[in-house]
Amino acid sequence: MITVTTLGELRARRAVWGAGGERVAFVPTMGNLHEGHLELVRRGRALAAHVVVSIFVNPLQFGPGEDLASYPRTLARDAELLAVTGADLLFAPSAGEMYPRPQAEQTRVEVPGLSEILCGTSRPGHFVGVATVVCKLFNMVQPEVALFGEKDFQQLAVIRRMVEDLCLPVGIVGVPTVREPDGLAMSSRNGYLTPTERACAPALYRALQAAAEALQRPVDLEDVERAAAAQIDAAGLRTDYLSIRRAADLARPADADRDLVILAAAWLGRARLIDNLRVQRCL
Repeated sequence: MITVTTLGELRARRAVWGAGGERVAFVPTMGNLHEGHLELVRRGRALAAHVVVSIFVNPLQFGPGEDLASYPRTLARDAELLAVTGADLLFAPSAGEMYPRPQAEQTRVEVPGLSEILCGTSRPGHFVGVATVVCKLFNMVQPEVALFGEKDFQQLAVIRRMVEDLCLPVGIVGVPTVREPDGLAMSSRNGYLTPTERACAPALYRALQAAAEALQRPVDLEDVERAAAAQIDAAGLRTDYLSIRRAADLARPADADRDLVILAAAWLGRARLIDNLRVQRCL
């Protein structure tokens, strides 16, 4: 596996692959990799001749008081995992390489509507930072296909809309959430959990499962949301939001909508956990 840190090095390697007509799959990450990230790489290998992975802790998507400074940075370990898993190139740029000008002067990409609900309400500006860095990375890497985990369901929706609206020639592939044996969605921030908190954390997924089961009967959606949030809080977490949305666009479901997604975020100690579950509602 090759590791590069500059756009010039990246473009030189990409040009060689492009001259040979070889497809490139791309997996953007912030590092501190886990099995969920590695599954994206494996899926990428099945879709393209080469897999590029980026590791960049993007300051533009962190708000005031968030964990930018303390976010785990494990580049050497991550590089070893990627090499074993089959990535061809690791792009690990500095903040200066990604944003040569001050952040206040940085051109930004915004996806209105989708960016301002759910996690966007709790983290104002977060998805502007996500859309901006992903758009920039797409232009740098120039992949034919990019892979994202479905655990960040809203992020995936934002990126799909951005690609569609900006006519970017990148196929977006969502990959199912990889979970621990007890159901906890794998996350780079799970390392923040103490042993006691880690034992409580699977309650978030159990609440989603209970809500999905409730939707197999004719029920009031708000009643289901309230019950699931109460279940999360009773387990020792602090619900940020729990919301049932239309899977296609994250809008509030109409009475005839069956393809839904239950999305939730909850605090547990230092960690803000997110998760979701797709469900076909009984009408």
